[in-house]
Amino acid sequence: MHVNPKDAARAAKDKLEGLLDVTVPGVPGPAPATLEEPTTPKPPLPPKPDQGAPATGTATGAQTGAPPTARAQQSAYLTNSTGTRLRDTDHSLKAGSRGPTLLQDHHLREKITHFDHERIPERVVHARGAGAHGVFEGYGTAESVSMAGLFAKGRRTPVFTRFSTVLGSRGSADTVRDTRGFAVKFYTEEGNWDLVANNIPVFFIQDGIKFPDVVHAGKPHPDREIPQAQSAHDTFWDFVSLHTEAQHHTMWNMSDRGIPRSYRMMEGFGVHTFRCINAEGATSLVKFHWKPKLGVHSLTWEEAQMINGIDPDFHRRDLYDAIEAGAHPEWELGIQVFPDEPDQMFAGIDLLDPTKIVPEEIAPVQPIGKLTLNANPTNFFAETEQVAFHVGHLVPGIDVTDDPLLQTRLFSYVDTQLSRLGGPNYNQIPVNRPHVPTNDMFRDGFHQHAVHSGVAPYKPNSLDGGCPFAAGADLSEEDTRAFVEAAVKVSEATKVRENPASYDDHYSQVRQFWLSMTPVEQEHIIRAYTFELGKCYEQAVKERQLQSLANIDPVLCQEVATGLGLPAPEPTIELQDLEPSPALSQVKGPFPPDGRMIGIVVDPDGDLSGVDALRRTIHGAGMVPLLIGPHGGTIEGMPVQRTFATGRSVEVDVLLVAGAPKPAPDALTNRDAKAGAAGSPALDPRVALMVQECHRHAKVIGAWGEGVTALAGAGISADDPGVVTGGSPADVFTGVSEQMAFHRVWDRFPTAV
Repeated sequence: MHVNPKDAARAAKDKLEGLLDVTVPGVPGPAPATLEEPTTPKPPLPPKPDQGAPATGTATGAQTGAPPTARAQQSAYLTNSTGTRLRDTDHSLKAGSRGPTLLQDHHLREKITHFDHERIPERVVHARGAGAHGVFEGYGTAESVSMAGLFAKGRRTPVFTRFSTVLGSRGSADTVRDTRGFAVKFYTEEGNWDLVANNIPVFFIQDGIKFPDVVHAGKPHPDREIPQAQSAHDTFWDFVSLHTEAQHHTMWNMSDRGIPRSYRMMEGFGVHTFRCINAEGATSLVKFHWKPKLGVHSLTWEEAQMINGIDPDFHRRDLYDAIEAGAHPEWELGIQVFPDEPDQMFAGIDLLDPTKIVPEEIAPVQPIGKLTLNANPTNFFAETEQVAFHVGHLVPGIDVTDDPLLQTRLFSYVDTQLSRLGGPNYNQIPVNRPHVPTNDMFRDGFHQHAVHSGVAPYKPNSLDGGCPFAAGADLSEEDTRAFVEAAVKVSEATKVRENPASYDDHYSQVRQFWLSMTPVEQEHIIRAYTFELGKCYEQAVKERQLQSLANIDPVLCQEVATGLGLPAPEPTIELQDLEPSPALSQVKGPFPPDGRMIGIVVDPDGDLSGVDALRRTIHGAGMVPLLIGPHGGTIEGMPVQRTFATGRSVEVDVLLVAGAPKPAPDALTNRDAKAGAAGSPALDPRVALMVQECHRHAKVIGAWGEGVTALAGAGISADDPGVVTGGSPADVFTGVSEQMAFHRVWDRFPTAV
């Protein structure tokens, strides 16, 4: 009898949910493991219900109709790569049991050779990443600006999205202070479009010729290969203090934007200005923005440092777990639209300068569609590692501009794939394949997946009936139109190596960003600059960067200089006061609770009434309850997901305290260093530490019954902002829900700015 793989996976999930009662993401496989090694041959298990895969089209775009598992392993028996069954893969072929291994062992040679070549070169930048499948739905509101079909109302376009850090290697930590990539591949009905964005709307440099320089400066020092995945070192600050165009991006990076709470709570920006063309041939200049449904939210610096040691995979785990839990991340895609004037300026801002923004208050972001990520990769390497993005992957209705950084990227993205993916056929890898028919006349090369027919891969020809034919110039019909480069007049000019005068202002928008921050956010920026520059060795580098800070704001400069033990210099330019842009601040709300992690501390010997109902309420509201107890297993039938030894405050967004557990048997400093935390002797010190950390990081805390006693034992007042107490779990959770919508209890952060 044929069993649908999705039905089998769903049944396995149902069985697992029956065991766990309330599903907690992170289940490693589609079916529970058995205690004994399986001995009966069975076909490979299907993917988990939360996993997706690239479409099963051919290398030339023909849709096969095959299930997503068609590319997965097929045999219940071990075989070699040519399909021959194998009897043993644990022992090499030897001349006697103690003799030398024989060269004729072809299975050994094939297995080891493949293993030796499993790795490919990592990306030069954006090496550390995580990806997911999803869908983009157009609102129809962009049709007057762009004829791109994916923006049509109700049009649903499959996508693959990859998030990443910039500086670190593939093995670096997720929660470092860094820029993040936000790249989306749209498999549109007119070909693939790649929107290769960042979580910061400006870049370090104005001209792409400096790209190798800024990356070399940000990467680890070449003599020691340290520091990894961070900018707190001499070469980075030497570069940005000498190339002051980098000060705007640096300010964003030193703000809370540099350490996002999760990819789900991160904005994305296309950085460059693009040119859009509508069906009548009219052009507009646009900037692309991704706005997260959950709002923009960040980690505190202490949280980030703790997470890097406790869970360096924090961001990718958060993304995968949210999708598995059904809290599918969502973003709206929006555009800022500008007239396509010959000077390509707007409100005095040069639209071709990638170090400048256009404040949303003077050019509102207009929503044009929604992105939903709803499936995790089935195989990280095949999908997330091999996906290849390129800013030149465009569709009719979207074109580039003369931004000199964008122009360099148009070359660089193709070039880097040749080394990483072994040749020019990287778009034939399943995750990169378009979902429409292709006929590119490209032939041969490394890893050619297509089996081309015909004898005349050139144009014009008569031997293949003239095929392929060029499309017409008619823009009115989606079925017939082709990509059109906008007919922009290029003015007569002399070849020069220089920037326009409009690129010379390196400080006014940086000052605008600083003035747009709340005092809490300004405190965090001061702390970040002080830390980063404090890690530099050369005094000259610190002093030079302080001069740039003086040209941004005297308070910022003085506070950082005090932390460094250096005098604050006077500005060398006249400080400008642009209008603050409230859109730049993260302190706002309310936002939906989807996917939030809610920790519940329980005492097995205390009153547990209402806790099980609370867990179900949290789960039903789209959040994830984590029961935290003194030991693993279950407590009154409820599964314990974290123990006092294994849990830490940074894993949860909200902490609920349902009891005051006394020190557990393993609360020994020689067994768990956290057991040395200060607090009441009657309270497990790990619980006291968790409460204190959540309070220090301005997270909402709720308690009832003996839990209120636990707060007192940890030195936390029930009257503090963001501390909710009550007579029952339901009452407390109602109060907690209202406050957690603002991400943090901002009033709890002290500020001296």
